[in-house]
Amino acid sequence: MATTQPTYRPLRLAVLISGAGSTLANLIERIRDGRLRGAEIVLVISSRGAVRGVEIARQAGLPVKIVRPIDFADEQAFSEAITTAVDQAEAHLVLMAGFMRYWRLPPRWQGRVLNIHPALLPRFGGRGMYGQHVHAAVLAAGERESGCTVHLVDLQYDHGPIVAQRRVPVLPGDTPDTLAERVQAAERELYPEVVQTVVERGLEWLGAK
Repeated sequence: MATTQPTYRPLRLAVLISGAGSTLANLIERIRDGRLRGAEIVLVISSRGAVRGVEIARQAGLPVKIVRPIDFADEQAFSEAITTAVDQAEAHLVLMAGFMRYWRLPPRWQGRVLNIHPALLPRFGGRGMYGQHVHAAVLAAGERESGCTVHLVDLQYDHGPIVAQRRVPVLPGDTPDTLAERVQAAERELYPEVVQTVVERGLEWLGAK
């Protein structure tokens, strides 16, 4: 008898943020207008309280939990609080969306947490490589192209297996700001596409056990 794979419809998403929430806003919009089908956001976790991303989540009527590192004795306690929150929300998949803190993933969540990084990993990744720092480094290196990467999160920064990438050109006269605009446009397309693929093909596509 063939083994029946579990289905996740809708796919329950927890989104982790730390700032403006532009990626979160994009996901909300695409779910609402039907461009991202079969998924719902069941929890937004922010590592900071007074940020635009929290306002966006609340205006959309989404459950929000503030989990600040300063409120915990150490990194392990902070990580356990995040794990407890996503467990209680019964999330199937966690999306990091500008989340600037380290979450020490327990084994049961490895393979079910995605991040999007504003460069073509494995280059221009690692601790301290975020936002404009990444784009400045790409330009300083004289690269002819950049892009974004969706990858599985593991216990190292920007290190997990690559799931998908989208490339954009680096143009003459680019600044970190102009390059960022091009990369962010690619991010807005790629992240929802990956989530849609998980909806259609299952978590097994990501290697989840």
